[in-house]
Amino acid sequence: MDKVEIILKTLDEKLAEDIKVVNLDNSSIADTFIIASGGSINQTKALADYIEDDLEKEGYHLLSKEGLREGEWILLDAGEVIVHIFTQRQREFYDLDNLWES
Repeated sequence: MDKVEIILKTLDEKLAEDIKVVNLDNSSIADTFIIASGGSINQTKALADYIEDDLEKEGYHLLSKEGLREGEWILLDAGEVIVHIFTQRQREFYDLDNLWES
């Protein structure tokens, strides 16, 4: 299973909301953004932990993670895949869904 499949499976199983995959063609940032929302700060933090655990079980490791203390916008850098986990309020405010659409 590749990184995207693992992350999407984890988000779905752990009841993340509004999961979206954005393919970043010709970007030096990453190949794929995965954007999802959690119903609370506790859920966003838990989703990040589950993703990290599930990736590690398959032999992958995160390069970095940001935002865990506050939990409103968590960024997980898995190399060619970057995961953004938001509370709904922060997701609406930053609107990455529309910013990165082709």
